[in-house]
Amino acid sequence: MDSREIRRKFLEFFQKRGHEIVPSSPLIPDDPSVLLTTAGMQQFKKYYSGIQYPFKNPDSIGVASIQKCFRTSDIDEVGDDSHLTFFEMLGNFSFGAYFKKEAIEYAHEFITKELGLEIDYVSVFEGDSEVPADEESEKIWKGIGVSNIKKFGREDNFWGPTGAEGPCGPTSEIYVNNVEVWNLVFNEYYHKLDGGLEPLKSKGVDTGLGLERLAMMVQGKKNIFETGLFSFMSMIPENISQKEKRIIADHLRSSVFLLADGIRPANKDRGYILRRLLRRIFVYGHINKLKPSLFGEIMAAMIVDIYDGFYKELAYERGTIIEEIYKEQDLFEKTLSRGLKELEKLETINSKSAFDLYQTFGLPFEIIKEFGGLKASGLMLDDFNSELSKHQEISRAGVEKKFGGHGMAEGDLTASDAQELKVKTRLHTATHLLNSALHKVLGDQVSQRGSDITAERARFDFAFDRKMTDDEIKKVDDLVNGAIASNLQVTMEEMPTEEAKKSGALFFYKGNYGERVKVYSIGPSTSSGSPFSREICGGPHISNTDEIGKFRIIKEESSSAGIRRIRAVVE
Repeated sequence: MDSREIRRKFLEFFQKRGHEIVPSSPLIPDDPSVLLTTAGMQQFKKYYSGIQYPFKNPDSIGVASIQKCFRTSDIDEVGDDSHLTFFEMLGNFSFGAYFKKEAIEYAHEFITKELGLEIDYVSVFEGDSEVPADEESEKIWKGIGVSNIKKFGREDNFWGPTGAEGPCGPTSEIYVNNVEVWNLVFNEYYHKLDGGLEPLKSKGVDTGLGLERLAMMVQGKKNIFETGLFSFMSMIPENISQKEKRIIADHLRSSVFLLADGIRPANKDRGYILRRLLRRIFVYGHINKLKPSLFGEIMAAMIVDIYDGFYKELAYERGTIIEEIYKEQDLFEKTLSRGLKELEKLETINSKSAFDLYQTFGLPFEIIKEFGGLKASGLMLDDFNSELSKHQEISRAGVEKKFGGHGMAEGDLTASDAQELKVKTRLHTATHLLNSALHKVLGDQVSQRGSDITAERARFDFAFDRKMTDDEIKKVDDLVNGAIASNLQVTMEEMPTEEAKKSGALFFYKGNYGERVKVYSIGPSTSSGSPFSREICGGPHISNTDEIGKFRIIKEESSSAGIRRIRAVVE
């Protein structure tokens, strides 16, 4: 049974049992508190707090999804049998319609009957001074014939947000071949910022089943890298170590998905994560003298072929993915060449000089050690990492002194300094004009599906079922620049959320709004009763459109099925 069949079986199983199938959200999340989507429940977070989920079918009892996930915490662990940065999480979710009994019975049936696997044991929460033991789950498992039940404490069988507030509760985990494959989270408490717990009004279910581990079990493989999901590893030469092969495979697969969702190599935030992955691949390519075409048009293309049947955005972005890999590879080689020349000038290489090479030219430890020869014989990774940590502490202290520990933040935007915040504010206001112009040209079938603002460009995603024509793009561009040239005033007023929506203000369909919101209007009310733009938003914005500069759409493309993406700049 290959991964496509596992995905199909999972979704069909839950669809037949009253669940709506929800597509994976992008790796760029709606949640501003995290850089990347880390779990299947992320797009459903607000629904566990009693907010009704907008089911398309009123008879639905929950949702099921297969979510693209990325966790930066495991980057340095990649190379062993199990750690990954990118992975797929299969999950079913209930927001009050069912709880432990149904969730456990669904999981047991799917694992044992649909997939034909044998459960070794399950685990439940043993209880502590604050939360009682989960005797209910234990009883349910025994009732369906599972007798091998282990009990663990909070570290293993209780899920809750760290240093934040949100739903939480005991968990029950399923183990196959002594490997945890499915985690069932029973959200029955709300974790407050002070660490206290209070019962949720509506209890919920949040489950996560890792596809890679599941494929390993179903296909009878010794580790995840032997499954069909990693068949592209066959292109890596045999003389490369097993650990390096796995790092290349994981990092390249992750990079392909990040690129498909619109992330580009950069020196900070998501772009830095992508750059770090790609350059680590290129390091091994350089050391092992691999052909430049291996990572782009050969392996990346194979990854697209493995996944594009389910993740259509990979097929749409195939050419861009390969092009961006080549661009970053070329940039890295040029930087590497300059750095190696500086390395040759050094008589000895210690942790400080090695870090200087890393900071100035981006030379990673592996390259310095490999090409430093006898000059780097005394260089140790721990010393290098210690030097890196010292630099990070100094940088962090500088930021805290200048910006109070948080950089600069205003409304929905964050920035490293005042200049960056100013540029982002111009772009942010421009996206309001863009959103309104899209509605004017394409009609009200358009709805925002996310945006991302950097100091270099704005990215705006919207629901629309086809590619825009050149004429439509020009009309949108002209409307935005016309509004800018009209020197329109930007005003803000606070009002009740429902009143704001009834006023015709545009809003993000997944926005988690409070009772009162800020509504930003651009331009005076016209004869039709509306300004050029009216939108619910947290800000900040410029005061007059003439501060924006010239607006230019640089690309209109597909983001995923039914979702289009516009990239734009202001000059």
